[in-house]
Amino acid sequence: MVKKAQKSTGRRPEMPAGLMDSQLAQSVKESAQQIWLAGMGAFAKAQEGRFKVFESLIKEGTNLQRKTQNAAEEKIGEVTDRMSAMAGDVSARAGQHWDKLESIFEQRTAKALHKLGVPTARDVDALIKRVDELAAAVARLSKTTPAKPTAKAAAKPAAKAARAPKAATQPAPRAAKKTTRSATPRKTRS
Repeated sequence: MVKKAQKSTGRRPEMPAGLMDSQLAQSVKESAQQIWLAGMGAFAKAQEGRFKVFESLIKEGTNLQRKTQNAAEEKIGEVTDRMSAMAGDVSARAGQHWDKLESIFEQRTAKALHKLGVPTARDVDALIKRVDELAAAVARLSKTTPAKPTAKAAAKPAAKAARAPKAATQPAPRAAKKTTRSATPRKTRS
């Protein structure tokens, strides 16, 4: 700005020192005024654009929040799927161990019952089948034979009666004797 005050001719104009100082001051003043006005214009533009900037920041924040929520939901879904798969694996393993434990228990129980001589379900089924077969055979034989008992069949009940314990010949237990007391009170000596 100072250079504007000097002419581009290369020589110095002949001015009094006071005038030159006042022109310089005037030029600085004008420059400061222009800078001030430029700052005020920039401030006005900023004021005018601040709502636009604020709205654009809100939009960007909303978009960022949506993206973050979507990413978090995806991660939660993945973690949930993994945990479900792990829970399924754990329950399957537990079921296998439980089945193995149940099998061991059944084997040991069967072994103990066998040692005690308790028949198994298979033994009972075989006996039932055998009894049914015998009952059918008896039914067939009873239809083809006469109704009279043979001498051998009559001898069997007699033999059974002879082998039976003699419970009827034993004496019956004695009945308890009842004692009666007289209803009259005893006299006491005075």
